[in-house]
Amino acid sequence: MNTMMRLSLCTSLVLISLSLCAPAQAQQTSMTFFITSTGPGKGADLGGLEGADRYCQALAQAAGAGSRTWRAYLSTQAVGGAQAVNARDRIGRGPWQNAKGVTIAKDVDELHGTNNLTKQTALTEKGETVNGRGDTPNRHDILTGSTPDGRALPPSEDRTCGNWTSSTQGAAMVGHHDRMGLRDDDASKSWNSSHPSRGPDGGCSQADLRSTGGDGLFYCFATN
Repeated sequence: MNTMMRLSLCTSLVLISLSLCAPAQAQQTSMTFFITSTGPGKGADLGGLEGADRYCQALAQAAGAGSRTWRAYLSTQAVGGAQAVNARDRIGRGPWQNAKGVTIAKDVDELHGTNNLTKQTALTEKGETVNGRGDTPNRHDILTGSTPDGRALPPSEDRTCGNWTSSTQGAAMVGHHDRMGLRDDDASKSWNSSHPSRGPDGGCSQADLRSTGGDGLFYCFATN
């Protein structure tokens, strides 16, 4: 085989390789929403909002979507002189798509109204579904610290595990990504505000979160 033929063959192989890889890369770069495939492992201690945002960014980067700016869908409460932060105000304007290109919501109002967030569409950054009610283990409790409309809860009771810095005492408001619970009511079907966590260690440890059907997972949204 002469040099020109070798070059032609090599070029063809490179082009074929790129064409095979392109769809997967395009899938990930169009992603603007995901559930974390795993949590940091310290229960609801996420390192505050900043730590949670960094975690979203790192998972997105590993999935090929790191060119976007990612934020965790988490609210914080007005305690210790700090101002409350609303989850809905942190995530941009939308629209948001999962790793397979399916639209979750076109804007903030639709996200907190009639959205398309279900067990089948609320995928991880890897494009995988997350265990829900009826699966073993159940992982449908997603950390939010929010009201149904995506705002911070009153500071009378801790519902953010010390604004996402505690893995012991406190509690975290969670939602059900599979829209299922113990009852047929609005709270059980809420993706972002179903019930507070609880457990033998106080409510914020990894074991506590698992005891009520969670695993320290949270939602991540691209702001751009």
